[in-house]
Amino acid sequence: MTSQTSSDVENPTHSSLIEADHGYVPLLDANLPSQAQENDQQPKRMDPVEQGVSDKSFILPANVSSFSWDTDMLDWQAPAFHFYPGENWMNDPNGPVFYKGWYHLFYQYSPEAAVWGPIVWGHAVSRDMVHWRHLPIAMERDEWYDVNGVWTGSTTILPNNKLVVLYTGSTNESVQVQNLAYPANPSDPLLVNWVKDPANPVLVPPSWIDIKDFRDPTTAWLTPEGKWRMVIGSKVNRTGIALLYDTDDFKSYELQDGWLHDVAGTGMWECVDFYPVSKDDFGLDTGTFGPGVKHVLKASMDDDRCDYYALGDYDLREGKWVPDDRSIDVGIGLRYDYGIYYASKTFYDQHKKRRILWSWIKETDSEKTDIKKGWASLMALPRTVALDPKTGSNLLQWPIEELDKLRSNLKEFNKVKLEPGSLEPLSVGPTSQLDVMIEIEVDKKVVSGLKVGSKVPYNCAHHGGAGVRDALGPFGLLVLANKNLTEYTPTYFYIAKDKRGDLSTFFCIDQSKSSIAKDVDKSIYGSTVPVLKDEKLSMRILVDHSIVEGYAQGGRTCITSRVYPTEAINDDAQIFLFNNATNVTVTASLKVWQMGLKTKNESGWVWLGPSLILLVVFGFVLWMWQNQKRNNEI
Repeated sequence: MTSQTSSDVENPTHSSLIEADHGYVPLLDANLPSQAQENDQQPKRMDPVEQGVSDKSFILPANVSSFSWDTDMLDWQAPAFHFYPGENWMNDPNGPVFYKGWYHLFYQYSPEAAVWGPIVWGHAVSRDMVHWRHLPIAMERDEWYDVNGVWTGSTTILPNNKLVVLYTGSTNESVQVQNLAYPANPSDPLLVNWVKDPANPVLVPPSWIDIKDFRDPTTAWLTPEGKWRMVIGSKVNRTGIALLYDTDDFKSYELQDGWLHDVAGTGMWECVDFYPVSKDDFGLDTGTFGPGVKHVLKASMDDDRCDYYALGDYDLREGKWVPDDRSIDVGIGLRYDYGIYYASKTFYDQHKKRRILWSWIKETDSEKTDIKKGWASLMALPRTVALDPKTGSNLLQWPIEELDKLRSNLKEFNKVKLEPGSLEPLSVGPTSQLDVMIEIEVDKKVVSGLKVGSKVPYNCAHHGGAGVRDALGPFGLLVLANKNLTEYTPTYFYIAKDKRGDLSTFFCIDQSKSSIAKDVDKSIYGSTVPVLKDEKLSMRILVDHSIVEGYAQGGRTCITSRVYPTEAINDDAQIFLFNNATNVTVTASLKVWQMGLKTKNESGWVWLGPSLILLVVFGFVLWMWQNQKRNNEI
């Protein structure tokens, strides 16, 4: 096996560092946890930094005072149609796959408490990725090579429709190694039981990589030579890299010369993803190559906790990927989401021929509050992801179509005129679970006639939020707002005109007024969004209690937000249209739906069949008993 790296911190040349890669040699003696020991111990919070990853919890300033959260407030925060395990801690999505009629979601799970701790693989299944059935833990940390955590991994479907999983284990020495697992019973569509291969670990860190910088294998694909190839994230000094490995059997591996790609100054790349997209197809299998096919390279940046992607061309013979535009390369350009969105993973849904994106939404309150409410973190809504056929330079992300079935009680508002400085309440009923589609028309004559442009480039996060009034914005929708407006979360557009007269449109979510509590994050999120000639401004906003997801211009720019209101909850939450621009009138048309799932995170129809059977049996027994009673009386 040949390995290459760089002696230059920020400008890798892929020159050979060592003649041979000896890799990590493990110590096999390990104190494995026993169930009895674990049950007798108090819930354990492990230190992520000691384990080789960034702190998973949101860190508030030390001088922030704690809010007196009551049970009603905390209960309200739990989502209705976003996936979460119901109790304890969760983070990264793992190995999502469609198998024998079921969608499977595995995820990082701490079964002991609502804090990041000894991580195992949680498991749930669904027919539609909306209604979920929770299953037993899929993989425990029960071997020396994963005793400190069964970390992130991916599923690969082999040609015979068998599944293999590669995942990162943290060893008894806190070394990151790659391990192989597969279903114990491939005929079981629920994949309840899993087997770890006796050959584990099948891959250890090369000797020139830090033992804590080697994690998160991708789904594998076939090369022209008939070998399986996959990517693992790492870094050399401050240069983030994507390593390429080939294998015939998923047990022995050959590190390819150089690496797939690198970007100087971006730090550790984790949760790397690599997949094809095309203007002509909605979704492509991971191993698709050919004319008209672009490849997406995505990495989660351990330094800033954001997910970046770039479009480019992949040379499958050379094993190299080149971005279309180096100025927006991985880690320095486009992001999946400009809010709280991390450790994402896609899979190809062969059932509906689409690519689905999952991601983790962390908490941005205090760890103390998470422990009090008993759970922490959730998954963003599953999204389809595809190449934007109109621009060819960005992806489109959109909530899966199955979510539309949860809509009810449509309310429409047509051509609502919003003068500068106006605020318009909307009567739509309860607003904790909403799906809102908005189109906004702007007076183009006013926009083009505005002669004075800003000398300072606009920035959602640093321009003061929705309350700062400028010539061409902000304008949009207030969600989770109480009638006195002591709490509200604006989702809005802002049109910036620079001193040369060039226009840029920004899409933002402002959390600064989302809660009167001080021990929560109140960042302002957002970025630019491409708006083509003759397009109206459009946004889709999904509210699910404490989660707000926004999609602008059909999903060209997305923002996920966590908010923690104390007053704008239950029946006290409302929505408003607003226009804080000083020079322009806008006209808004809306469709507002209530979103179903009255019971939060309910399993829905998954349990309908067994429930009906029990009901029929109970009815039959009752009928027999009544007949018996009548016969005895006669």
